[in-house]
Amino acid sequence: MTVSQKVIKPKTGKGKRAQEKREPKIIENTKQCMLLHGQKTSETSRQCLKDIHSFKKPNSHLLTKKSPFLPFEDILPIERLSQKYDYSLFAVATHTKKRPDNLIMGRMFDSHLLDMVELGIMNYKGLSDFKNAKISSGTKPCMVFCGTDFEDIDEYKKLKNFLIDFFRGVEATDVRLQGFEHALLFTAIEGNVLIRSYKILLKKSGTKIPRVELEEIGPSMTLLLRRSRYASDDLMKRACRQPKQLKKKTVKNHSKDVFGSKLGRVHMTKQDLKRLQTRKMKGLKKPVDKKKGKKSKNAATTNSMEVSQE
Repeated sequence: MTVSQKVIKPKTGKGKRAQEKREPKIIENTKQCMLLHGQKTSETSRQCLKDIHSFKKPNSHLLTKKSPFLPFEDILPIERLSQKYDYSLFAVATHTKKRPDNLIMGRMFDSHLLDMVELGIMNYKGLSDFKNAKISSGTKPCMVFCGTDFEDIDEYKKLKNFLIDFFRGVEATDVRLQGFEHALLFTAIEGNVLIRSYKILLKKSGTKIPRVELEEIGPSMTLLLRRSRYASDDLMKRACRQPKQLKKKTVKNHSKDVFGSKLGRVHMTKQDLKRLQTRKMKGLKKPVDKKKGKKSKNAATTNSMEVSQE
């Protein structure tokens, strides 16, 4: 028995544009994030969602209505929202006696859950606690990861990959120095992840290179890793697959070093070292036969005598 799938064609121009926007592309759009409130939240978790929303504007949407979202127990409501509004990232704020000040963050692939983590918020200081100038909305951050756990422990490696995907914002090919004004620092220490946010100040130094200073603007928090559900290797491989148009063609005998310099390898035939041209010096000259040297000396004296007689 075959089931026929009915293809719904858009009837308006707006519906057609919306359908074309959801179609697969060679270069995907910037990932959109939805920020949700659970059935019960705390002031700390609500303020954390607001600060994340202010950093990720205009690619985030804050939904203030409380709903009984429990992603680790039932992910279907969030998957429906992701499919309906084309969200690829989500964050849910909850608060219970067992897990106070809770933040659940995750990402989607093809409107289905890829992976998610549950984090406990401690020592939180929001944007309003720092009385200084903030950065402009839509600024792409510079992310710095400190700590050996991000390189040694497999779970922290996956957490690093997730945090980069969540906070990276718009994909940029070029960097403008004046627009480089936000830095996010992630430090893994003693089983926790410390997050600090800084504004990059470029001040005069008397030379072409400006003097760089960092000013903390918030938010500042300590995250405790509670639960996690990461994607399998096969699913992650499917999610990271690139189209053929974006794959760079391999050029033989060409490579780049860590500094980006282009290196080339040249193949040559075997050389005869006896015919190799070297620097001319007395030590490398062939020895002269003594008899030939005497003959040449006598010939030189006779020639000089003939010239003097004339």
